[in-house]
Amino acid sequence: MPTYDLIVIGAGPGGYVAAIRGAQLGLKVAIVEREHLGGICLNWGCIPTKALLRSAEVFHLMQRAGEFGLKADAISYDLKAVVKRSRGVASQLSAGVKHLLKKNKVDVIMGEASIPAAGQVKVGKDTLTGKNIVIATGARARELPGLEADGDLVWTYRHALDPVRMPKKLLVIGSGAIGIEFASFFNTLGADTTVVEVMDRVLPVEDAEIAGFAKKQFLKQGMKVMEKSMVKKLDRGQGKVTAHIETGGKTIAEEFDTVISAVGIIGNTEGLGLEALGLEIDRTHIVTNEYCATKIPGIYAIGDIAGAPWLAHKASHEGVMVAEKIAGQKVHPVKPESIAGCTYCQPQVASVGMTEAKAKEAGLDIKVGRFPFMGNGKAIALGEAEGLVKTIFDAKTGELLGAHMVGAEVTELIQGYVIGRQLETTEEDLFHTVFPHPTLSEMMHESVLDAYGRAIHF
Repeated sequence: MPTYDLIVIGAGPGGYVAAIRGAQLGLKVAIVEREHLGGICLNWGCIPTKALLRSAEVFHLMQRAGEFGLKADAISYDLKAVVKRSRGVASQLSAGVKHLLKKNKVDVIMGEASIPAAGQVKVGKDTLTGKNIVIATGARARELPGLEADGDLVWTYRHALDPVRMPKKLLVIGSGAIGIEFASFFNTLGADTTVVEVMDRVLPVEDAEIAGFAKKQFLKQGMKVMEKSMVKKLDRGQGKVTAHIETGGKTIAEEFDTVISAVGIIGNTEGLGLEALGLEIDRTHIVTNEYCATKIPGIYAIGDIAGAPWLAHKASHEGVMVAEKIAGQKVHPVKPESIAGCTYCQPQVASVGMTEAKAKEAGLDIKVGRFPFMGNGKAIALGEAEGLVKTIFDAKTGELLGAHMVGAEVTELIQGYVIGRQLETTEEDLFHTVFPHPTLSEMMHESVLDAYGRAIHF
């Protein structure tokens, strides 16, 4: 077997990007994948969920046809066809990853990998030799005792992506991005949906004001939300599940036909031989420094296996950084606080940087700006007047500390603030930036102006 400059374990959005960037820089690269090129994100996560949610969004708009002067009678959907489209999108992109790896002359090896020693990767009967190893094995759904998925009555995200039926009465455990996206999808298609969240609010990592706004919209759509609540037990029967939910100091029992468990993830560390190598593992995630390097020279870990934030774009950027570092280039560490989070529920939620509460906890003197969608001409023309843009600045320096949004297309808008933070933009820079009209992006400008008492349209 040849000796590689870089061996990547896992072909998800972190792994395949690291492999391609390494090859572009002249490294001899191999990538090992046990299941699907593109990993969970592309095959069973980010991409197929967005395809499902797009179908739900179109269905929702069709139901509102009369608001736009249009007529659409007997509106319905075919769940099998919706899922088929989603799977087709995933397959198309997986094939695209295969093409990109081939184009960049990356050796693709399918199989289970382990690391018997530094510089070695064992796949089946073969042992590959590599000067550097990048572990990008990702993560999977966490399952709590008594709430384990069975694929019939209790689902993980993977079952929900290829559902055996359309739920009539659905319980979603957990209101992070995964839970709330599936709750939004099935609720839009007509499921009687209840979300149970153990924290004091849905979307607990988001700014409290933004999460509260989103919750109001979920309730308007008929979703039930139970905060500061916990599912203690599931009794499974014939075609039904009785959930025992602790809430408000008492335990209630309620029947559902389907349960989706979305209570976090655990890293895929098993079978790699990491403990024998002496790698440090903290709560199923490999401990690394700011450059994704482990304590063993030549071994790196990126993406979900290396800890929060558990986002595909974070994994990809780490993959590029590590490949460039291995190739001898000067690199900059990935800053988690400047990575945007996006949730594709209805309405969408997006954020970057500090929440208002975190900024206050840090003892910072802050200025906060807000601008509602109802003050924006494009939002009203789109029929999407429910939303809010919120910005947080350091009152002393003008630094943009955080930006938080809820409403139509905010997952696209947030990148403007991400670039602003990367370029260390101040409020003055944003004041003098000309935003095109009529666009939703004008609200980004107005929110900044509002933080300093200068908003024009509100």
